[in-house]
Amino acid sequence: MLKKLLFLVLNYSLAITAQNISIYPYLQNATSNSITIMWECENCNNSFLEWGDYPSLGTIVYPSTEITSSSTLIHSAEINQLSPNTKYYYKVKTESQTTSLYTFITESNSSDEVAINIIAMSDMQQDSNFPNKFNEINNAIIDYFNQNYLGDLNESLSMVLIPGDLVSSGNNYYHWKDHFFAQSKELFSSVPFYPVLGNHEENSELYFKYMDLPKNGTLGYEEHWWYKDNSNIRIIGLNSNYQFRISEQLSWLDSLLDSTISDDKIDFVFAQLHHPHRSELWTPGNTNFTGEVISLLEEFTETSNKPSIHFYGHTHGYSRGESRDHEHLMINVATAGGAIDYWGDWPQQDYEEYSVSEDEWGYVLVQVIAGESPKFVLKRLSLGDAYNIKYNQVIDSIEIRLNNSNPEKPICISPNSIDSVNGNLIVFNSSPFIDDFDEHGGSHWQVSSACDDFDSPIIDKWIQHQNIFNDEIIDNTYHLTSHPFIGFQANESYCWRIRYRDKSLKWSDWSDPTTFSTDNNQIELKISPNPIVDESIVSIPYYSSSTVKIFNIEGKVIKTFINPNDSIIKLNNFDFIPGTYILKVYSDKIYDSQIMFTVI
Repeated sequence: MLKKLLFLVLNYSLAITAQNISIYPYLQNATSNSITIMWECENCNNSFLEWGDYPSLGTIVYPSTEITSSSTLIHSAEINQLSPNTKYYYKVKTESQTTSLYTFITESNSSDEVAINIIAMSDMQQDSNFPNKFNEINNAIIDYFNQNYLGDLNESLSMVLIPGDLVSSGNNYYHWKDHFFAQSKELFSSVPFYPVLGNHEENSELYFKYMDLPKNGTLGYEEHWWYKDNSNIRIIGLNSNYQFRISEQLSWLDSLLDSTISDDKIDFVFAQLHHPHRSELWTPGNTNFTGEVISLLEEFTETSNKPSIHFYGHTHGYSRGESRDHEHLMINVATAGGAIDYWGDWPQQDYEEYSVSEDEWGYVLVQVIAGESPKFVLKRLSLGDAYNIKYNQVIDSIEIRLNNSNPEKPICISPNSIDSVNGNLIVFNSSPFIDDFDEHGGSHWQVSSACDDFDSPIIDKWIQHQNIFNDEIIDNTYHLTSHPFIGFQANESYCWRIRYRDKSLKWSDWSDPTTFSTDNNQIELKISPNPIVDESIVSIPYYSSSTVKIFNIEGKVIKTFINPNDSIIKLNNFDFIPGTYILKVYSDKIYDSQIMFTVI
């Protein structure tokens, strides 16, 4: 009996001190000749990495270690002097445990100009209603590549980008262990990932302990911002959290982009940061700092003719936008696990630069081609939402080419110099869209009072070929060459022009300016429908400086619109209590016209 008791005590003692791999191996900071492999172990006194060119392995590396939580250590093993574009094998061993045999593939030399695939996803912090969603996303990625590519996963997928919010709380050890690493171990043991800090990381020590990122940012801010190159892409990681929205980071980015202009090896720039500049699904997340970053990227594309993207998250849904005047994409790659920001849940806004927004889980795939005809194809793969399940369904796609040719310059057809038209409604017609490869992606109209001055146009209207917002799909294809405008003054002369954009973001030259005149029909102020049941449209005159005021029946100003962007104002019934109102239009502070309307 005593021997049996001693045996049980001994086994219990061994069990509670047993070495246990708490976070399985994952890959970081790969280059053409090196890689970092990290793992975490509990009660480990002797844990090491074994690797080699073949499954038989043969080379042992003893890692550096750092305490993460009580008895756990994060292990980091850097392997150097590797060959480019080569598969290697590895496993991790402790005194009592050996992992499965894993593989990694080093990056190619940039001069080899190989094609690569990149996954971008973000905001995988756990949603308590769907606690395993990040694991589902990872499995979906693996399934997609197994079904569409031959060979092992890392033969077709080069890296994963994560623009923030990897966990709910960066200072919570178990969020890292159980929510992030446990759900992604199959993917990240084979493919390296590169994150940037989101607000939920809380600038925690654990984030920096768990990551090994390029340390080429500003001195003293290592791993807060950084860059790395892969094939013909320069990838830039930024920190958009409020305490790091500083001039040092913007100056570093400006300098880096300036040096990238003349770098012949780089065809495209992909930046990632957490916060949006304009968020359609959650406007409280809007951040001016990201707007400054976008301006630098737009300036870079204008100077270099190299297209760019910035990936972001923070808002839990997908959005794709395009800078109007530059070959720059803005892509929200969320949500990979965080609770979806559904339509109607938050303040939301339809911005003209965004052509697609969806409240769904998913991730983004970017397929990059180098060589003589560089291009990338970006696809959104959706897993749907809680009410409409999808699995790896491609819901959006765009192709961008480095050497994309311009569409042909359009021709203004009508109105023209021989026309005298009713200014209450003018349909602008232009020539058919002609391009060597792409379809018609958008049109941009300008109307001015003189053909030699479009600096401050009366109309400055950009319409994209589609707008997907709030579960409504608007197809603008027909309106890209024939579009109505209302609200022109009587007996006036105007000049208009138009340019076309293809679906790969290349603009044509502006058309030759064309004059037209309006007849003596006086402007009609209209509200349709009236009474307002849901939403009504107000058509107002185009003035150089106008103000619209709405009064209640007692004469109190309820709403004011100063210098509306165009001749249309939208009025929603939920902005008013039921009753009668008067809308007045002023030009240069002089009362011009009024109309009465009712809200029911």
